[in-house]
Amino acid sequence: MTEKKPAYMRTEDWIERQIREARERGAFDNLEGAGKPLRGLNRTFTAEEWARDWIQRSGGDLQALLPPLLLLRKERAALLEALPTFASEKELRDTIEDFNHRLLDQYRRPMDGPLIAVGVLDADETVAQWEAVRPEPEPEPEPGPPAPRPTLVSRLRRRFRAGPRP
Repeated sequence: MTEKKPAYMRTEDWIERQIREARERGAFDNLEGAGKPLRGLNRTFTAEEWARDWIQRSGGDLQALLPPLLLLRKERAALLEALPTFASEKELRDTIEDFNHRLLDQYRRPMDGPLIAVGVLDADETVAQWEAVRPEPEPEPEPGPPAPRPTLVSRLRRRFRAGPRP
């Protein structure tokens, strides 16, 4: 539909013509949901429901509709559940510092809805929990016998094969 509406034609007639030509070309054949009733026509409709349905149809994340503090509360719970997956104390402390920074930043902003209590993570307590739940590190393998020291003859052979030095 790249052509412009002719000035002499009514908008309604032009739209009807576009639909008729598209139908004749087969543009409406085999569409998803063709011949099926529209969902939700018997219930009231809200903008929130429309946004939720649109996000689901588009394959988006519904978490974007949640208030920021609720998202941070869920993130805090997920972080505490994922404690055993942290490889080092430094990585855990950096993650906690980033989380606390974003949480306090959100509390400093004007509220966009109800106040949701989200606690700041104490780094020392969380590290203690991490140490209690983390899996035991695998013991380092015992060192094998030291490699034999090259003899004078083998060192001379290697030097001879390498050629003269520049």
